[in-house]
Amino acid sequence: MVRSALLGASHSDRLRLAVERFPLTRNLVERYVAGTEQADAVRVAGDLVDDGLTVTIDHLGEDTLDRSQATAVAQAYVSLLEAVQKNEFGADVEVSVKLSAVGQALPGDGEAIALDNARQICQAAADAGTTVTLDMENHTTTDSTLGILRELRQDFPSTGAVLQAYLRRTEADCRDLAHEGSRVRLCKGAYNEPESVAFQDRGEVDRSYVRCMKVLFGGEGYPMIATHDPRLVEIAGSLAARHRREQGSYEYQMLYGIRPREQRRLVRAGEKVRVYVPYGQEWYGYLVRRLAEKPANLAFFLRSVASKK
Repeated sequence: MVRSALLGASHSDRLRLAVERFPLTRNLVERYVAGTEQADAVRVAGDLVDDGLTVTIDHLGEDTLDRSQATAVAQAYVSLLEAVQKNEFGADVEVSVKLSAVGQALPGDGEAIALDNARQICQAAADAGTTVTLDMENHTTTDSTLGILRELRQDFPSTGAVLQAYLRRTEADCRDLAHEGSRVRLCKGAYNEPESVAFQDRGEVDRSYVRCMKVLFGGEGYPMIATHDPRLVEIAGSLAARHRREQGSYEYQMLYGIRPREQRRLVRAGEKVRVYVPYGQEWYGYLVRRLAEKPANLAFFLRSVASKK
């Protein structure tokens, strides 16, 4: 019921205006979203880098059904990466790209259009001395996204993948991608998936996450552990030690505004931490969908506002 209500709220212009104008909720937005403009994202990224963190920036938007819009999103990323280059961030600031935002869902040649747009973004990233990670979306796009990843890695081998631990297939996908030079972000996953393809129980998802971490840390690739769960952070550290992984041969990833003290604690301990920074005009849908994907996040977000931990 809570999830349905939140999803309905994500389409309400009236509620969006209320969120923008009400001081408490406006502060909530500012804490979790860098802003609406490229300059906002660059400013926030610079502040995080100055604190010893690394960053991945996401230009908000997905499910593009118009080719001109897909082109515009790709150009926004190219412009963002030109700013990354100008500020000499290098590999400290990369970008995350949803293929659905650059044409994947277009009828007919959607995959080819997305691949072409992603190539342009990857080239801009290479010119800036950094790279791209392809975000993963619902399970119906997994094979397409991994196929585009394979194509991109022929010319841009550092292009990162994202795998979602709640999908039953993911442990096998981890084995396929745990090779030398392969960057893999492991997250739990938050889309509303059927039981036939995804674990439904929280405990099952957590156990799958640990199994996937074991594969990634035992492989030759570069694991990117995307979680705020203290238990999983601790297990990741244990696995790194077991496999004699040096700090910097893997990284932790967390969302902008979530557990910032923990992010900095890990940095002080010598770990590499990358912060996922979203920006853009589509911030409202992003924020509400984030809550709707897992309604328990609502309490988590509100607690983090109060505690700033």
